[in-house]
Amino acid sequence: MAVFKAFRAFRPAEENQALIPALPYDVMNTEEAREMVKGNPLSFLHVDKAQIDFEKGFDQYSQQVYDKARENLLALENSGKMIQDENPCLYIYRQVMNGRSQTGIVGCASIDDYKNNIIKKHEYTLAVKEQDRVNHVDACDANTGPIFLTYRNDHEINAIVNEWIRNHESTYDFTSGGVKQTVWVVDNENTVALLQSLFDKVSALYIADGHHRCASAVRVGDMRRKANPNYTGDEEFNYFLAVAFPDEELAIMDYNRVVKDLNGLSKEEYFEKISEKFAVSKLEGQLKPSEKHSFSMYIDGEWFLLRAKNCTYDANDPVNRLDVSILQNNLLDPILGIKDPKNDDRIAFIGGIRGLDELERRANSDMKVAFAMFPTTIDDLMSIADADKIMPPKSTWFEPKLLSGLFIHHLS
Repeated sequence: MAVFKAFRAFRPAEENQALIPALPYDVMNTEEAREMVKGNPLSFLHVDKAQIDFEKGFDQYSQQVYDKARENLLALENSGKMIQDENPCLYIYRQVMNGRSQTGIVGCASIDDYKNNIIKKHEYTLAVKEQDRVNHVDACDANTGPIFLTYRNDHEINAIVNEWIRNHESTYDFTSGGVKQTVWVVDNENTVALLQSLFDKVSALYIADGHHRCASAVRVGDMRRKANPNYTGDEEFNYFLAVAFPDEELAIMDYNRVVKDLNGLSKEEYFEKISEKFAVSKLEGQLKPSEKHSFSMYIDGEWFLLRAKNCTYDANDPVNRLDVSILQNNLLDPILGIKDPKNDDRIAFIGGIRGLDELERRANSDMKVAFAMFPTTIDDLMSIADADKIMPPKSTWFEPKLLSGLFIHHLS
């Protein structure tokens, strides 16, 4: 059963609630981060992307950058810009974007649950990205960005969360990047104990987003265990910062594709080949696919609807029946020659939040053809994780992003 425990978070002082938190480090590059922090020396990007405090071109993986991250974090904490709760608490975190809300619980998950597959994965990690966060967590002695977890909806947990929200004032309530962010501190010992006991009955937690951060946190925990052979298992380094959302609160956005060329085919040859595996019909204009196994395609100023034929996928295989797999296995690979989408520079991926206009713009400029996807579902994600399988690259896009710097979990 899942461990999800309270902790003594460092978090922004109330007057800094809208100044310190920032988008996660991996959704912008260094130059974008430099622009985002202008006029705000408290931005948490000075911790999560500390290379912005060095000259342009400085090695972002240098130990000096990780040491600067620690220095900046401690400056926020020691100056009183951030405060620490006196007793272990859980935290309710609600985000509202475009009228849709998602409400989760902030706490600490167990590195042993990750190892024992109680915390389930659906994605491989890249060694260089994982090592970067290992170095960052180790230098900061803290988890600075939460792992985005989900679990199957639990009515008892929901009832406690809703009751707390009804009967208590929020601690934070601000808007960042168009997303309303609200936090309640659950500081009642009995309520905390009850929530922890209910999570003890949750059979599995699923990583929705943050596989690299999660794997890194676990590796640092193992490093601390080796350095402390008499550890008891209760030390903070045995746990990592997470936000757990019931699955019914979440929605995955489409993660779309654009390809640079038609792999040497004429447009007529290309359409002839895709018609073998897809029923193709012309659309009057922009239209997102409205059901699984259908794709909207834009090429040369026109939109087309592609419907996968039944013989093109295995309906009983949770990976093979994914739309991203159907497109990859029946079109991107055999027709357009995209065999390794993770590393092929002929393909690019565009989050659904950018809209269909962005697909048109790219296909009309540096690319040739665009594909709008029907979103992968939370059920898809869970089914694949339960089967111990891995999703293809760029299968899911979650919005809104969880902010970093709202909650800090120190390892010692």
